[in-house]
Amino acid sequence: MKDRIHFLAISCFVIATNAPTARSQIVSPEAELVLISDQFKFTEGPTPDEQGNVLFTDQPNDQIVRYDFKTNAVSTWMKPAGRSNGLFYVNESRLIACADNQNELWQINPSSKEKSVLAKTYQGRNFGGPNDCWVDRDGTIYFTDPLYKRPYWTQNIPDDHPRGVYRVTGDGQVSQVASDLIQPNGIIGDATKRILYIADINAGKTYRYRIAEDGTLKDKTLFCESGSDGMTIDRIGNVYLTGRGVTVFNPQGEKITNISVPRGWTANVTFAGPDRRHLFITAGDAVFVIETEMQGL
Repeated sequence: MKDRIHFLAISCFVIATNAPTARSQIVSPEAELVLISDQFKFTEGPTPDEQGNVLFTDQPNDQIVRYDFKTNAVSTWMKPAGRSNGLFYVNESRLIACADNQNELWQINPSSKEKSVLAKTYQGRNFGGPNDCWVDRDGTIYFTDPLYKRPYWTQNIPDDHPRGVYRVTGDGQVSQVASDLIQPNGIIGDATKRILYIADINAGKTYRYRIAEDGTLKDKTLFCESGSDGMTIDRIGNVYLTGRGVTVFNPQGEKITNISVPRGWTANVTFAGPDRRHLFITAGDAVFVIETEMQGL
């Protein structure tokens, strides 16, 4: 009996020590954060195309940049680019861009680079600067509209301009879906589970909403006590927030791990590569990539 107890104790110890830690379930101990380039001023808005290549913005330089996953090369994709911030690649004929230069939401054809303005006002009032966006499976766009005054603006937007989250339908109808956030910023959704996450960066909180059948947002609940700039999600529902590195929360809103990034601010993150298993991270003047054990949604 004593030997059996000893054997069980050893077995439990082996299982415990071999069990993966929370961090290793996201990023293996061998994974390295790789600097792709640091030739920019402030990078934002990464979004993958069908092949896993990434388009991202370098807002102060007014350009959209393309990262080729196979060659590890970056190149200017569009310039000028409306001082675009957040991007969302839908398909080969549709890229959504938060074009902050004139406070507009754009649609760009990736093949021709032709652009059109999808939304620029709500109830006769200009937006404060579309910041980040997510596109639902039916093509409906949800975007955040905080206010970060830009030195290049020629328009005057008062400090008390309302902040909000908006929805643009396929026929161009604009509606406000959230108006009670201090500074809405990052946004990401799960089209299958009908969930939308919105970060209120100045409140230091991220909220989860249910997307109702009519496209409105219902059942606002606190997801975690952390705000975020940009954000992404993996296939099992872990949510990746940015700011100081990349912090990962499980679907219950519990912190799993933090991926350190050697920059003062991490602005945004997405899954890249043909199998969507690499995190592509925009941080200040640089962009980085790291392999994960997860797959992007």
